Amino acid sequence: MISDQVAKRRRAMVAGGFWPDRVLLDYFDALLDGTPEATAIVAHQASAAALTRLNYRDLGERVERIAVNLAAGGVEAGDVVSFQLPNWWQFIALHLACLRIGAISNPLMPILRQRELEFMLNHANSKVIVTPAIFRDFDYGAMIAGMRDKLPHLRHAYVIGGAGETSFERLHETPVDKAKAEALFSARRPGPDDVIQILYTSGTTGEPKGVTHTSNTLLSNLIPYIDSLHLTGDDMVLMASPLAHQTGFLYGVMMPFLLGCPVVLEDVWNRKVAADLFEQEKPTFTMASTPFLADLTEEAETRPEAFTSLRIFLSAGAPIPRVLVRRATENLGATIASGWGMTENGAVTVTRPEDAPEKVFETDGRCLSGMEIRTINAADKPVMPGEEGRLQVRGCSNFVGYLKRPDLDNIDAEGWFDTGDLARIDAEGYVRITGRAKDIIIRGGENVPVIEIEGLIYKHPDVADVAIVAMPDERLGERACAFVTAKPGASLTLPKITEFLLSQHISKTYLPEHLEVLEALPRTPSGKIQKFKLRDMAKALKPEQKTGKMG
Repeated sequence: MISDQVAKRRRAMVAGGFWPDRVLLDYFDALLDGTPEATAIVAHQASAAALTRLNYRDLGERVERIAVNLAAGGVEAGDVVSFQLPNWWQFIALHLACLRIGAISNPLMPILRQRELEFMLNHANSKVIVTPAIFRDFDYGAMIAGMRDKLPHLRHAYVIGGAGETSFERLHETPVDKAKAEALFSARRPGPDDVIQILYTSGTTGEPKGVTHTSNTLLSNLIPYIDSLHLTGDDMVLMASPLAHQTGFLYGVMMPFLLGCPVVLEDVWNRKVAADLFEQEKPTFTMASTPFLADLTEEAETRPEAFTSLRIFLSAGAPIPRVLVRRATENLGATIASGWGMTENGAVTVTRPEDAPEKVFETDGRCLSGMEIRTINAADKPVMPGEEGRLQVRGCSNFVGYLKRPDLDNIDAEGWFDTGDLARIDAEGYVRITGRAKDIIIRGGENVPVIEIEGLIYKHPDVADVAIVAMPDERLGERACAFVTAKPGASLTLPKITEFLLSQHISKTYLPEHLEVLEALPRTPSGKIQKFKLRDMAKALKPEQKTGKMG
């Protein structure tokens, strides 16, 4: 029995035309029937330095066999199938196979190890786990085998490139009875409001939560996203962001089937390989976080001809430094769009290709159709346009809850979800993320505009990357600590950064008072900076290091 709040949401979403009441299989089956020979997937595997090409018929046959064999192995409708895979064709095939038999997909980042996996697999009661045998010199099969006694719900651990009963290949290499398969699929086909995805948050703030989505919540994000960016079946998607992240899942796994276009997958990020793929395959669209955009912008300086097909690069996951938008637009010759969203709701705001440059440079876009945003103050009252407040969101693509943790949903009686972000929304509805609520630095009672200062530091010619966090201080409460990485051959000191910032005419109150130069900033696999790790580093600094004199 569904709650009154859920029923109310469904009525509103269907009446507004935001929930399509379809599942991804509707789009996939149409392509199987209409264009079976058309290319579906082009997958680059770094370890083999090779491409795998699958048309819709090839993919459909593999999906059919995987689905039938998963069901034969005891996977029932509503069971969780976990897969810890890179950007390989098997990832997409597994999700489609789960849909065929009504199972729930649980993608897991390849970077995760025993501690995180034990929590997630037990929390989700996963019945199946699929991993590579070896990826990036790590033995996943051995890791899972060593954990089996701690995973009571797990019945099968399949290994891509494995042997014997654990071999994933045996699930898709043997033909199946098509009549029985069709009967199975018909009986198991999920409804549009069934949970089809559990995706664990990427860990920028601590313990992950299992975000649950349905076909309606995910598809209702893709339809206006496609419309806003003017994407069509003539486009081609390149996806190098991990498919196990919502960016990769929505816009690399699902969206190509709605468009009826191919997707090019890159499993290990390498900007030179990415340039080769652009030159050879001619993708027109990609979406990833800022580091990917910075890398391609650098590569385009020496290989501009490789990127002639690229129409749109949508950068999300963190605010894009304005200087990078300008450089990327010039070097790549493409429209650079910005966006904001979360695992819990996909992209909520994006800039459109027709938007004025200042909107692209200065904001994270405006809402997609079916979504609403607002900013509120400490009293939970909406603030005026242009004022900073806590960002809330509600609408069609909002998730349907955290697995087994309804107490953490942060959704009020009116459907507003508290994102944990701080933002300003202008009079035209364009939002600018100004930081996380936990990222606020209050120096002697004065708020430091973290995102603004980070953007200014990023303009320094010797800075490759930057993040600012609070450093505890007995007298002022907090001071700003800047963590930076330097460009090759460059050196950075606090006086250099201070001089540069003062030339930008900022208040001295906003100046970082300590500088730490790192080889790399800690990031999630999707590219988000893990500021909670930097905050821990800042807290651990000795008193004599907190003088602002270090370089």
